[in-house]
Amino acid sequence: MKPLREIIDVERHPIDDESYAARCRGELKKTSILVLNNFLTKAALAELQSEAQSLHEKIFYCSRKHNVLLTEKNTRLDDDHPCNVEVVSDKGCVPHDLIPPGSHLRTIYNSQIFQSFAQSVLSLEKIHPYVDTLSSINYNYYEETQQLGWHFDNASFAITLMIQSPASGGKFQYVVGGRQAAKNTVDVQLIGAVLQNQHPVEELQVGEGTLVLFSGRDTLHRVTPVTSPRARVLATLNYNLEKNMELSENARAMFFGRLH
Repeated sequence: MKPLREIIDVERHPIDDESYAARCRGELKKTSILVLNNFLTKAALAELQSEAQSLHEKIFYCSRKHNVLLTEKNTRLDDDHPCNVEVVSDKGCVPHDLIPPGSHLRTIYNSQIFQSFAQSVLSLEKIHPYVDTLSSINYNYYEETQQLGWHFDNASFAITLMIQSPASGGKFQYVVGGRQAAKNTVDVQLIGAVLQNQHPVEELQVGEGTLVLFSGRDTLHRVTPVTSPRARVLATLNYNLEKNMELSENARAMFFGRLH
């Protein structure tokens, strides 16, 4: 394994510097999203792109319909109620146990320096790896026509690395607001307008090698359909707030096609 400084551009992103982490924390609190362009060195990015391509034959593809809350249909509401309207999400995934032992992703994920940086930026006391064999590090592949439908996250945060950008489509869009999970409230009017393409959205340009930290529990977001043969490929670095946690069996079966 290479040292962290050969994987992360620490000159541009001094993640062991608390003052840098504090600036990042302020940006995340202000906008719900932190975008660190050119987080990876060029050499590390090239190696991860090659790694992602080599794992392509091991992808498990899944497709599902869901509402924006990622919940079961509310039978007390009409089918066309914004909280019941179904959207489509489809993608391919390579799970943690297929990531090579010497992968740069493992170096980053297991690094105490990186974990401390993430904890500081997210204002969390401690983050923990998943204990199941599939969930901690994943490659996600969005092939042509595939997308991530509008939704709010169940998790309080997401950490991703953009490995390969598509030639067209696959844009990350979001709308600040729409839900206050802590108060169990949603803005039905806003959600309905977004689903009908009648509300302005923010569109994020995420270049290859970019690290993104995102608070998506109260921020409606999606990835538009990829419209090129070149796929959108990202790595997700998944941690939990509690020790000894597994991703649910239903989620593992859906995303990976197996439990172990």
